[in-house]
Amino acid sequence: MIRIYTRVLQLLGKERRLGWVLAAANLLLAGAQFAEPVLFGRIIDVLSGNKSTAALNAEPTSPWPLLAAWVGFGLFTIVCGAVVALNADRLAHRQRQAVLTDYFEHIMQLPLTFHTGTHSGRLMKVMLQGTDALWRLWLGFFREHFAAIASLLVLLPLSIYINWRLAGLLAILCIVFTVLTTLVVRKTSGMQSEVEEHYGDLSARASDALGNVALVQSFTRVDAEVQGLRNVAGQLLAAQIPVLSWWALVSVMTRASTTITVLAIFTVGIALNQQGLTTVGEIVMFVSFATMLIQRLEQVVAFINSVFMEAPRLREFLNVLDAVPAVRDHIDAIDPGRLSGMVEFDNVSFSYDGKRPAIEDLSFVALPGQTIALVGATGAGKSTAIALLHRAFDPQSGIIRIDGMDVRGLTLAGLRRNIGVVFQEALLFNRSIADNLRVGKPDATEEEMRVAATRAQAMDFIDRSERGFETNAGERGRMLSGGERQRLSIARAILKNPPILILDEATSALDAVTEAKLNAALDEVMKGRTTFVIAHRLSTIRNATRILVFENGRVIESGTFDELVAQGGHFAALATAQFMVQENVRAGMAVTDAEPTL
Repeated sequence: MIRIYTRVLQLLGKERRLGWVLAAANLLLAGAQFAEPVLFGRIIDVLSGNKSTAALNAEPTSPWPLLAAWVGFGLFTIVCGAVVALNADRLAHRQRQAVLTDYFEHIMQLPLTFHTGTHSGRLMKVMLQGTDALWRLWLGFFREHFAAIASLLVLLPLSIYINWRLAGLLAILCIVFTVLTTLVVRKTSGMQSEVEEHYGDLSARASDALGNVALVQSFTRVDAEVQGLRNVAGQLLAAQIPVLSWWALVSVMTRASTTITVLAIFTVGIALNQQGLTTVGEIVMFVSFATMLIQRLEQVVAFINSVFMEAPRLREFLNVLDAVPAVRDHIDAIDPGRLSGMVEFDNVSFSYDGKRPAIEDLSFVALPGQTIALVGATGAGKSTAIALLHRAFDPQSGIIRIDGMDVRGLTLAGLRRNIGVVFQEALLFNRSIADNLRVGKPDATEEEMRVAATRAQAMDFIDRSERGFETNAGERGRMLSGGERQRLSIARAILKNPPILILDEATSALDAVTEAKLNAALDEVMKGRTTFVIAHRLSTIRNATRILVFENGRVIESGTFDELVAQGGHFAALATAQFMVQENVRAGMAVTDAEPTL
């Protein structure tokens, strides 16, 4: 926990200087707060005519100077406390937003492999709960916890100086508290980690169900999903109750110990007073010390409890924050500006698990303006090859060059600015159509968006919308049909105007009529650009410059559509299977017995 809390303080960042100022102010507060019980005891001794057992020669004979000092310390405590509280609030709120933004930027830069294996609902839960935990700890530390800890360090030496016999009772209380807290922390450390796992499961399950609400409703799974969530919540509660019970026990024992200590101070104090070893003022002073000690111990318990309860959340937050992207800018990476689009794969190999290659010894060259189609069964390596091009991953061996430059020597932003992607699943924000289009070009004018949308066959449904380009697309574009979403994603790529274009089965969600129109538009858009088409429907790559046929991560055939059909190999079999109802595609091609699938 100490290591985690150290990281919490390190995350203060630019607010660290203010943190040091607040820490110093807390030390002053810790010292000033002891003036009240000390002055109270001295006033009682002066009024009763008793001499303190400590500093006999320094005892004042009038209570007024002591009362004036009390007023001065009181005013200082009030003003200083208010200033500390105000600035602690500002520090905690400002830095919470700063860390939240940094965390969001960090996870957005993590590779797709990280996001594939981590549920988005869990990442959101980690971000919100982690930054909330940081906010609470910063606020508590600078408002009261640091002052409470400092007070304990001042209290014991001061009480020993005043009367070591009565100070022993306070020391015993601190020892009992320390032992109890240590035992409970050890008992419940693993239990709280289990609680946080259940919180993660709860967040992921709820997010999963909400993200698939259409599926849940259509299969009448509402009751089942609610019951499933209720079960997870029940498991969470069952794990949380024992932890809360143990900390409730600490609170009860601490209060019981302090009550016993106060009674012991009166008992021992009366006996010592009868022997002339203490004064009435010192007895009252130590009772005030005990009362103050109760408050400080409760604050320390709250501090330890908060750190302990937040530790699993912070550990999870810091683990994500410390994750190092596998793909990142090299120290000497350059921004290439606008590229011409010559792409070269030179003996490129890549494996996800280090055992089975996803891509093996891939070599080809794509000249500017050429269209390269990638064909093959699912898992053959098509998508992996394209992912390597825009550095979703880096190859284990071989080099990928654009315009003769190794892509690893380019900045990620500079590389990806030159590549436009139309995914098979249209990805849209829950924002206006204009906002979604401007992802491709942030400063695009409405006229530019209109031209791009027209070329993508999207203006018809945009014009039908009451608000036009300001129409909201809905979460993941759910306010639009599948074809409309796909046409917007194509318009977005057109608006970006990149020298390299990637079409991942870009027309899969379109009807035949719209697909025919869009293919004509894409033919024009692809002119002058290096275009990579991941194709399952071979009709979409009829005019490709070259077709690469993948199998088990290797290119087994390469050529134009007509050349590959004429070879009568794997591609020809695929073409036959897909066009067997249309004159068997080409005269002389026999329909194979088995239908290969992509």
